[in-house]
Amino acid sequence: ARGIQHTAVRGAHGKHEPTFHDKYGTIVLLGGAGMFAAVWTYVFTTLKIEWGFSPVGRVTPSEWRE
Repeated sequence: ARGIQHTAVRGAHGKHEPTFHDKYGTIVLLGGAGMFAAVWTYVFTTLKIEWGFSPVGRVTPSEWRE
């Protein structure tokens, strides 16, 4: 039990150097979210997707050929 306490105390007093995630984690997360939103906005606005999957009123039957 003393060994665990000693290790915990030693870890608490050590110098904490910021890691990559400490320095840039939020910036990378926000940048990724921004890119995700930008790409999907571009896709949805340029592909002319017609929302609603019902063909009623859009599909007209072709003439019957014999």
